Amino acid sequence: MVACGRCTARRDEPFVVFMMGVRVNRFLLIWKWLPVLLSLRAMLREVRENRKSGFLGGQTFFSWRSVTLIQYWTSYEDLERYARDPNSGHLPAWRRFNQKVRRSGAVGLWHEAYTVGAAEYEAIYADVPVSGLAKATLHMPAIGGREAARRRALREAARRSTGVPKAACPEDLEKVG
Repeated sequence: MVACGRCTARRDEPFVVFMMGVRVNRFLLIWKWLPVLLSLRAMLREVRENRKSGFLGGQTFFSWRSVTLIQYWTSYEDLERYARDPNSGHLPAWRRFNQKVRRSGAVGLWHEAYTVGAAEYEAIYADVPVSGLAKATLHMPAIGGREAARRRALREAARRSTGVPKAACPEDLEKVG
């Protein structure tokens, strides 16, 4: 369903953007890459069902040879805790991959993780279904101080330089600056 108008995402705490990709390099070696994709699907189900993991939400994208995930986590520590937990699906799957698949060249993996501070991000959605960070956090109209990136950045800069608390109204910030 399309969310009409200009919208934005809101998260008042820092978060982590985790991106991961799986690329099939050798289609004929299906017995090598299919278990990787099936493990990935199981891990996605696992983090979605366990809200205490720190997983906020995410999306999966498919292209000709690749699957790409964009995920949002409450912290890098939560992401790492999940990845290293022997009771989660990730650690056993990672070990299997390294033992049975990695050297075959049949499938490649990559990932990136970025910690993003509160109010240090841009998120604008215009006439699209709720997606991205807004799907994982709070989706709201981009009005007032949230209408443009420049206004949000100026508001945050004013808050930092004057010591005005984050909860202050945009009108209060105008009085300060």
